[in-house]
Amino acid sequence: MSGAEVRREGAGVGERIVLDNGTVRLTAAPGLGGRLLSVRLRGREHLYRNPRLLDADLRAVPGVELGPVDGPMSAWNNVGGDKTWPAPQGWDGPGQWAGPPDPVLDSGAYAAEASSAADGSAVLTLTSGDDPRSGLRLRRRITLEPGTAGFRLDLEAVNTSGTARRWALWNVTQIDGSGAAGDAGGVYAGVRGPGPHTVPLVAGNGNPRVLEHAPGVLRVPAQDVVGKVGFPTASGWLAHVGAAGTLTQRFAVAEGGAYPDSGSRAEVWLEAPVDRPLEHLGGLCPVDRVTEVEALGPLADLAPGQATRLAVEFGLGTGTGPVAGVTPDGFWERAPRWDARDPARPRLAGAFTSRRAGSLVHRESGAVLARALPGEPVRFDTPVPGAGAHTPADVDFTPEER
Repeated sequence: MSGAEVRREGAGVGERIVLDNGTVRLTAAPGLGGRLLSVRLRGREHLYRNPRLLDADLRAVPGVELGPVDGPMSAWNNVGGDKTWPAPQGWDGPGQWAGPPDPVLDSGAYAAEASSAADGSAVLTLTSGDDPRSGLRLRRRITLEPGTAGFRLDLEAVNTSGTARRWALWNVTQIDGSGAAGDAGGVYAGVRGPGPHTVPLVAGNGNPRVLEHAPGVLRVPAQDVVGKVGFPTASGWLAHVGAAGTLTQRFAVAEGGAYPDSGSRAEVWLEAPVDRPLEHLGGLCPVDRVTEVEALGPLADLAPGQATRLAVEFGLGTGTGPVAGVTPDGFWERAPRWDARDPARPRLAGAFTSRRAGSLVHRESGAVLARALPGEPVRFDTPVPGAGAHTPADVDFTPEER
């Protein structure tokens, strides 16, 4: 496949738009809040789909009618997927988004425009209606390049009301939390600075437990709890490791900017089945294990007609090991380091998953350490001639020319 393809199926609430580059296949549902319903790497599904609402073909199961829904959280048709909401969430006044459910931004119909770019990328732009409650119109632009194990999501919120508004963009990626991924499973978050690195946000039946994986990296393991934790010192990357593999996200953070939810730049929400509705959460009664990986933009004061934007770069990998860091080119399971077992013949070792085909090259010497394929982990343990104990271990990724 030389370029990414776009295919449209069905109409109305049942319309599905597929973007496919032969490695990654994305399926969007314009009629269901402009969300992505499916993100697959070589057939492996990464997103959560509610099986009581959607079948394996992402169509409404018999007897289910989907479309705009309003009311308490107990009325929410959470079909799953990846979607965009305004933050902060709450029910105390017009400065908070009282959803989900929400009949415009979460479950309303989005206009869809699909096109192909000159470089062979498939581009899908999804635009909401004008929401009278928040005063916003949301736009989600999805770009899938040829030959990549990842995609880009560009978000925009425009103030279409006649008064000033203050909102932050909030992207919510729902992932099936039932699959086992061993001791490395869960959500990883890069953090920096002195902390505190976490803040408890919602306790449905408890607060999620957070572990330190490595300096500057925290992990929220899978656990039987309904609750949310925020990361006010998030450095701009998140990663989920589950049975399907690894899904990473990169986004810019505004140092010194004001963020919702006690300053949270990123958040993780966990759901697990409960015996009875959680009345203090609007009657929410989870029946599945779901993990939400959430990237936020800063709060923006929007005059009528003004917009705020947030870009999120997604990467995919088949591996289920831990994540030590995410870069524009991929992610490290194990950052490069020298193996000193034989000082006379030092070896450079590491493990990396790239977004596209290319080579891993030791920066100092120019030695090629390994060749990488999109989305496939590559491990190297390679002697580097002329290197010594004090030689920098920095490794660069060099993409293949298309």
